[in-house]
Amino acid sequence: MDVERTALPGIGLRHEFQTTRGQRAAVVSHHNGRRDIVVFDRRDPDTTAAILTLTAEEANGIAELLGTARIVERLTELQRQVTGLVTIQVQILDGSPYAGRPLGDARVRTRTGASIVAVIRDHEVSASPRPDFRFEAGDLVVAVGTADGTASAAEIFTRG
Repeated sequence: MDVERTALPGIGLRHEFQTTRGQRAAVVSHHNGRRDIVVFDRRDPDTTAAILTLTAEEANGIAELLGTARIVERLTELQRQVTGLVTIQVQILDGSPYAGRPLGDARVRTRTGASIVAVIRDHEVSASPRPDFRFEAGDLVVAVGTADGTASAAEIFTRG
């Protein structure tokens, strides 16, 4: 999909695109974090058919909904393309030293070089979890890094 990027002085940035079915739309990112999703009229490309205005928090939620459904698939594809990159999934078990603790306590990136890119809980994906994300028993942690780094990350979640 081709995306046309246009700076909007004093406002922010507009990303305009056309779907495979010919529908034109744009996302306007305002400096204050607000996002407008603009859908153009099919009959008149200069006329707006609808605008959905989102707060920064709502925009992040929508981005997570749209992006996380394919995150593991994309990581697998990336792994195929980049030699030495490994993706693993580690389940947080009841006896894990990190069940009930925040991600930041594990210091995975600092200790191993691997990155926690998602946590799957009850079939819902939390992409790029923040350091204050609290693990629960049953969570499936998705880590990316070298073979050694991801093995060390798995060790952290199982043994500490």
